[in-house]
Amino acid sequence: MKKRAIYPGSFDPITNGHLDVIERAARLFDEVIVAIAVNPDKHPLFTARERQALVRRAVAHIPHARVDSFDGLLVDYARRQKAVAIVRGLRAVSDFEFEFQMALMNRRLEPRVETVFLMPRDCYAYLSSRIIKGIVTLGGSANGFVPPFVEAALRKRLRKG
Repeated sequence: MKKRAIYPGSFDPITNGHLDVIERAARLFDEVIVAIAVNPDKHPLFTARERQALVRRAVAHIPHARVDSFDGLLVDYARRQKAVAIVRGLRAVSDFEFEFQMALMNRRLEPRVETVFLMPRDCYAYLSSRIIKGIVTLGGSANGFVPPFVEAALRKRLRKG
């Protein structure tokens, strides 16, 4: 039986920190589903379809990664996908409390799905999609923080080049 993991997130946009976590998760599991959360109450910069396209392109070099989207409870999605784990990235201590609470609740809702925490490489520990959007909005370069085609999409969307 395949050991499948879900790496959920908004990925608005995907960063090199996300890719680092996906690459390492792909070494631990037979398959990693990068699951883009669709929440009608949130207003992301990119549509779900655009985020899927950007993520697909970004993970094309990772053999055991595939991209999907979901709405509703993550554990319900994980159960439907027959996943054994949910992968979460921890950048700093500030991430821990929220992620810890979510992991405990997910375990309560679906005890057969474990949560696995992966820390990104230290060069990505401070990186977030929100920070990247801010840099590009102010005319800065996101080179080295996101794939080049993601930066181009950000510039086009934010009309900065």
